[in-house]
Amino acid sequence: MTLPSLEWIEPVVADARERARASADLPVVVVRVDQQRLYVWEDGRVTDIFEVSTAENGVGNEDGSLKTPPGLHRIAERFGEGAPKGTIFRARGNTGQTAEILTGPDERSPRDNITSRILWLEGLEDGVNRGEGIDSLQRYIYIHGTDEEGRIGQPASHGCVRMRNDEVIELFPRLPVGTPVMILPEARAGS
Repeated sequence: MTLPSLEWIEPVVADARERARASADLPVVVVRVDQQRLYVWEDGRVTDIFEVSTAENGVGNEDGSLKTPPGLHRIAERFGEGAPKGTIFRARGNTGQTAEILTGPDERSPRDNITSRILWLEGLEDGVNRGEGIDSLQRYIYIHGTDEEGRIGQPASHGCVRMRNDEVIELFPRLPVGTPVMILPEARAGS
C-alpha cells in the first residue's frame, strides 16, 4: 500500500481538537472517505492507518439514507470490551453468537453484522450531523467490526465505518469516550 502524504492531517487534527474541546492527551481519529482509510493521531503524529469501509451509498447525513455522515464527531459510548473476536452485536447487546468472517471480495453476509467492538459516534455539528433528521447518534453511526472483511477498503457499509475485527479490537482500548472523530468526505486543499 502506497502511503499518501500526511501533511494535510495536522491542521485537521488541530481543528477537530479545538472544536471538540478535547484535551491534548486524547487521540484524534480522522476518516478519509475518499481513501477508505482511518488515521489515528496520538502524541503529535500519525500512529496508525487502517483501511475501512464507509457507506456504499456515499456521504450524507439524512436519517434513512444509509450514508456515512460527514464532519466532526466524538465517541459517545463504547461496547464490546473483552468480547471474543467476531462476536455479533444487536442493538449494542452481545448476542453470544460469533460470525463467520468472510474474506473474499465478493462475499456478503446475509445480515449487516456488527462484530467485535462498537464505538458509537455523536455528531458535534448542528445542521451537519446533529439535529432533527440528521443526528449521527440517533442514526446509530458506529465504528465497528464486520464479518465482511473482504470488502474492507471499498465503500460497503450502511452508513457506519467498518473495520477488520483484529484492528478494531486493537484500537478500541486506545479510544476513550470523548475522542474526536473527523469524517472527511474528500481531500482538503493540499491533501
